Amino acid sequence: MKERTPRILVADDDPEIRKLLARYIEAQSFRVLLASSRAELRERLATDDIDLIVLDVMLPDGSGLDICRDLRAERNTVPIILLTALKEDIDRILGLEMGADDYLGKPFNPRELVARIRAVLRRRSEMTMLQSPAQKAYQFDGLVANPQLRSVVDAQGQAIELTGAEFDLLQIFLDRPGRVLSRDQLLDLTHGRSGNVLDRSIDVLVSRLRRKLDASETGRLFKTVRNGGYQLVVKVEVQDLSS
Repeated sequence: MKERTPRILVADDDPEIRKLLARYIEAQSFRVLLASSRAELRERLATDDIDLIVLDVMLPDGSGLDICRDLRAERNTVPIILLTALKEDIDRILGLEMGADDYLGKPFNPRELVARIRAVLRRRSEMTMLQSPAQKAYQFDGLVANPQLRSVVDAQGQAIELTGAEFDLLQIFLDRPGRVLSRDQLLDLTHGRSGNVLDRSIDVLVSRLRRKLDASETGRLFKTVRNGGYQLVVKVEVQDLSS
């Protein structure tokens, strides 16, 4: 059976940028759909099966950050790459906090955008493949993470909301408990070879996981290893759900 061509939704209010990206991305064996506003983006999501959104932060009828936040609040897990002309780290950090999977500052090389699209889609595909053969859950520090549902619940059964990027990073640690993982390794595992070694996204995501998960029992899930990276220091048990 022929594999379906991934559908990329490009949402940007600049017609020249939309035209340029559509032409370049389609030349890389993707199907591209376009939206010039928040309303058009919503229409595309309602009528088409979208695999990834390339989302400009500034749209005429709404902020890309707000769109990202709202989609995650609705449990929409389609990957999002934010495009932003803002240079400050805080703006990019906000994008990650709102649930974006990656970001790229303007101006950018379309080749780098395609590399990031491939990396995000590959990461999502690899996560799905890892989850499909065996239905499993991770138990750690009074918490349970279910990769199939992409959910985390505490000892009282209360859900802890994680963004897609946060859950992907958590699963990387859960698959490698006790191992010290450098920032470069984590960037490679989460962003592919397109990751920038100066990118602060790993530090931001680990900080977010600490804030959301360490409020449980020990308050010490992750250890920062000087000149090394990060280490998940609690015991992890894998529960087989397929039996």
